[in-house]
Amino acid sequence: MALIDIHLPKTIAKALRLPANSPKRQQIRVLKKLLKKARFTEFGQQYQFDKILFSKHPGKKFQELVPTFNYNKIYNEWWHKTVEGVSDVCWPGKIKYYALSSGTSEAASKYIPITNDLLKGNRIVMIKQLLTLRTYQHIPLKSIGKGGLMLGGSTDLQKGDGYYAGDLSGITAKKVPFWFAPFYKPGKKIAKEKDWNRKLEEIVEQAPNWDIGYLTGVPAWIQLCLEKIIERYKLNTIHDLWPNLEFFIWGGVAFEPYKKGFEKLLAHPLTYIETYLASEGFIAYQDNQYAKGMRLVTNDHIFLEFTPFNEDNFDADGNMVENPEALMIHEVEEGKDYAILLSTSAGAWRYLIGDTVRFLDKEKCEIVITGRTKHFLSLVGEHLSVENMTRAVQLASEELNISIPEFTVAGVPHDNFFAHHWFVATNDAVADPHLLKTKIDEYIKALNDDYAVERRSALKDVMITVLKEEQFLEFMRQKGKVGGQHKFPRVIKGQMLADWQRFLATGSI
Repeated sequence: MALIDIHLPKTIAKALRLPANSPKRQQIRVLKKLLKKARFTEFGQQYQFDKILFSKHPGKKFQELVPTFNYNKIYNEWWHKTVEGVSDVCWPGKIKYYALSSGTSEAASKYIPITNDLLKGNRIVMIKQLLTLRTYQHIPLKSIGKGGLMLGGSTDLQKGDGYYAGDLSGITAKKVPFWFAPFYKPGKKIAKEKDWNRKLEEIVEQAPNWDIGYLTGVPAWIQLCLEKIIERYKLNTIHDLWPNLEFFIWGGVAFEPYKKGFEKLLAHPLTYIETYLASEGFIAYQDNQYAKGMRLVTNDHIFLEFTPFNEDNFDADGNMVENPEALMIHEVEEGKDYAILLSTSAGAWRYLIGDTVRFLDKEKCEIVITGRTKHFLSLVGEHLSVENMTRAVQLASEELNISIPEFTVAGVPHDNFFAHHWFVATNDAVADPHLLKTKIDEYIKALNDDYAVERRSALKDVMITVLKEEQFLEFMRQKGKVGGQHKFPRVIKGQMLADWQRFLATGSI
């Protein structure tokens, strides 16, 4: 740490072409803070954190001495020790909480370490986000002060041998500071409920007793909750019950497919604020309702690296190669897709989180999530991303004036070639499957040149099955993935696809 920290006035810094507080400097400070805290851990000793700290270029030295990790690699080599009760492995102290995360496709749960340092950092970012709501988006103070309904996982966590495990949302709710408790709904008693249907019923029962100013959660489950409340009390809109409801904080999926159905439940528009809160930490948030992307958190508790999402760094199945190219925040380019590597205050080091992002504005560190490293379709070189799919669905639904809250796509054999099979949820009786298929196909051709080329050659057909939204939700219930942070995968393959096909054929997995 520098003995004297001089901050130049912004005008002078600009004249000297020196950013007053550049993301690069912020990130180097965060890296140093993390390295100092973890220098005496097993991990820090093996990978010479002291040597990195004394280096002239700690970011480059960090990349030189510390390898990259996916979940299996870091768990097998390091994190399994913490689950077995060993202290000071990748972060000081003993890990007492784990977020159970299986993403949207993998069967086995991942145990992601959660520490008080990480939760503290997450809370600081949450407070910053709330301040931007008041400062930049003119949300009425009374709506922020009313508190919010946070629909997450159960706070009744699984007890292991010396640790607890569950959804990050459940861990966060369990450790809500005492001063925040009056602003937190549904309250600790309901939040502890493990049965998702019973939890929803209890929320519906208590809803008239609350004055909710904002909502937080995954769009599909929040929408389901609001629909049940409106139905129970025979309301026209949710604002008949909660007139001070002003904003919705969401994350994990693109909101556009849900927006049309969601807004039918409202008397007036809400302010929609996207967040990027993963099990591994609070990565980014939308600081302006009209911003196209989210601003990365660069100055708190996460050090970020970006691996170009291309054939040099990932194989055809989306697995990262050994020693991939990794860029720091000042080295990225706008308009390119990157996979994120995180180093956090919970002992994740150069850890592949599995999401892909694109920089819209490098100076503001503004990004959009474009998909996941393993959630894309490229059977024959069509390179179809989740972003392409979501945008095509949005455009098709707007043109046809129907709501499409859920969809998933599978790559399947077709004669001697291949096809994409879409499964689309819409409760609109007027939806024409053939027309919908045509429109989605046309929009993807316009959005993706590779797709357009392959549709004329090896990608011979597009098929579509129109379903009810309840079928998607019921499948998730049977998989034990309800509420909290669980989302239906936009690309479905492997065992998940087999289970889905069995469910559609028989009604059960």
